[in-house]
Amino acid sequence: MNYWLVKSEPAAFSWTEQVRNDVEPWTGVRNYQARNNLAAMKCGDLAFFYHSVTDKQIVGVVEIVREAYPDPTAQDGKWVCVDVKARGAMAEPITLAAIKADPDLQDLALLRQSRLSVVPVNDAQWRYLCDLGKWQG
Repeated sequence: MNYWLVKSEPAAFSWTEQVRNDVEPWTGVRNYQARNNLAAMKCGDLAFFYHSVTDKQIVGVVEIVREAYPDPTAQDGKWVCVDVKARGAMAEPITLAAIKADPDLQDLALLRQSRLSVVPVNDAQWRYLCDLGKWQG
């Protein structure tokens, strides 16, 4: 199993909407590296759901339930999406400020590649962040 972090602006698509919809296609990614990360996702992989721009915090966890397929919001066929299912909210959302202040998280791709909307998370980082957010999944 692999772990990821996916970002969404809450004004465009929020954790509340993800939970309400349960399964949702993760569309609209228009960066080649982020697209390649989507294409690498496998069913059963887990991802942190991160509110970007305003909240700037990890708020929940989703599971990849459908692997990469053509993004229906793209006109040119270059882009892919995956379907994600809500797995649960973080008991304590983890803010970007807390992540930046934590020396154990300085190698997190969220910090190193801050503009990417889909980034990998390694096993140790996943466990550490789950502990910080008190996610029991």
